[in-house]
Amino acid sequence: MRFSEAFIKTLREDPGEAEILSHKLLLRAGMRYKVGSGIYAFLPLGLKVLRRIERVIREEMDKKGAQELLLPSLQPPELWEVTGRDKAFGKTLFSLKDRRGKTLYLGPTHEEVITEVAKSYIRSYKDLPLLLYQIQTKFRDEPRPRGGLMRVKEFLMKDLYSFDRDEKGLDISYEKMLSAYENIFRRCGLPFTCVEADSGAIGGKDSHEFMVPSESGEDEFIRCRRCGYSANVERAKFKKRSLPDEELLPPEEVRTPGVRTIDELSRFLSIPKEKTIKAVFYIADGEFVFVSIRGDLDVNEVKLKNLLGCYELRLAQDHELEREGIIAGSASPIGLEVKKVADDSILLGKNFVVGGNKPDTHIKNVNYKRDFDVDIIGDIALVREGYPCPNCEYELELIKGIEVGHLFKLGTLFSEKLGLFYLDRDGRTKPVYMGCYGIGLGRLMASIVEVSHDEDGIIWPPEVSPFDVYLCPIQEGRVREVSDALYDELTRNGVDVLYDDRDERAGVKFKDADLIGIPIRIVVSERTIKEGKVEIKKRNEKEGELVPIESVLKKIKEA
Repeated sequence: MRFSEAFIKTLREDPGEAEILSHKLLLRAGMRYKVGSGIYAFLPLGLKVLRRIERVIREEMDKKGAQELLLPSLQPPELWEVTGRDKAFGKTLFSLKDRRGKTLYLGPTHEEVITEVAKSYIRSYKDLPLLLYQIQTKFRDEPRPRGGLMRVKEFLMKDLYSFDRDEKGLDISYEKMLSAYENIFRRCGLPFTCVEADSGAIGGKDSHEFMVPSESGEDEFIRCRRCGYSANVERAKFKKRSLPDEELLPPEEVRTPGVRTIDELSRFLSIPKEKTIKAVFYIADGEFVFVSIRGDLDVNEVKLKNLLGCYELRLAQDHELEREGIIAGSASPIGLEVKKVADDSILLGKNFVVGGNKPDTHIKNVNYKRDFDVDIIGDIALVREGYPCPNCEYELELIKGIEVGHLFKLGTLFSEKLGLFYLDRDGRTKPVYMGCYGIGLGRLMASIVEVSHDEDGIIWPPEVSPFDVYLCPIQEGRVREVSDALYDELTRNGVDVLYDDRDERAGVKFKDADLIGIPIRIVVSERTIKEGKVEIKKRNEKEGELVPIESVLKKIKEA
């Protein structure tokens, strides 16, 4: 491709709308264009990167025996109503009506549709296992699109779905995809950590995310440097400290004027925060929920939502507290007739201090079971940096990161609801075990830029670069003749070249070359061709190398 004929326009300054580094560089390098909030066009350079990422993904999927198909973006809501995920996705679902007034969804994901399609094929154990994948546009009505390609309303995604006879088969398919994902992200030049994750609205049993450490990331994960334990903060566990054992003491009401927070209570009574029980109030699918957790910990709302099995969860408002007779700052679960949930940390101590359910009052020496009970108890605590690892008790570290891939063991969640069954060897009807495995291509593209750049621009890994070589003549005459000949030779031999044939100063061309980030730059000048050579420089290296003109093709092939 000749630069003079290419649809490329670079920018010298960062666009005002750009939030994070990848957003700035992809706009400046002429790779994409903002059409609206969370809506982007991929320009030719950006699309070439996207297509090369697709190629890497397809190669790794095909190696695992997967077959590609293409599912529709428009989906009937009836399928979503059967699984209940219309409620789980809620307002993020885009819907529209056709000319007959029938509602349709723009697919945010395709579990329901692929299950429906698989029903027409899978009849017997002989039809399993099966791996099917697609690369398709998805739609989600994100309330706060951000970070360019990090969180958008329309995005390109690779989904693979596995179908197996039983849980053992699902485990094998899952391991295949873990291996494939590792290969994909290595080929894309990404450092990554595979972490335990929450299944969220997708549902299912086990789940893992591939995270790329980055300060621009909107996710956080926990990692233990000693034993390697790692998990998304939504899923992460930690070793909760048990308090010293002691005899149960009788409850004692104490006056606490003006004391409303755990910190104030701890100072007022000169006790550690872990000797208190904190009260937090939520509305879960319209129902009031009283949550108790040890005072030194905070509630992880994702864990709480999963424990309750609810679709919507939010903090209760003042008028809702008043309706239930709750005194904010002095509330406890003692004697209240509301739904009560507790973190299991209340089992790891005795003689706690709780609210007195009346103003300026608390009660000392309160104990679970003796003085109050709850409806549900489990791990709903939010992990923090420095907390002890659940496996080896070493200090956990908190890392910001970008999620680039997600894997889910769906089990029979969708097959049982949507009627995907098969006949085993003995003629018995059994549900198909499913898994789903996603990669967001735009987010993957942005993640590569986040970790592979310098002050001058992008540094694309060779497998996903828009071109293999940037060919740059910096004079006319003989220089242009040599450059034209090199361009023809490289192109004939399968090297994808961006030939900067513009009538521009060398500095302008070099700036554009560094900004666009093509891995290899060839510079042809009067000085070098006098020696029968050209300069070849790798984008991630400071110094170039003079190479004989007749050896350029060989050198590029080696690189």
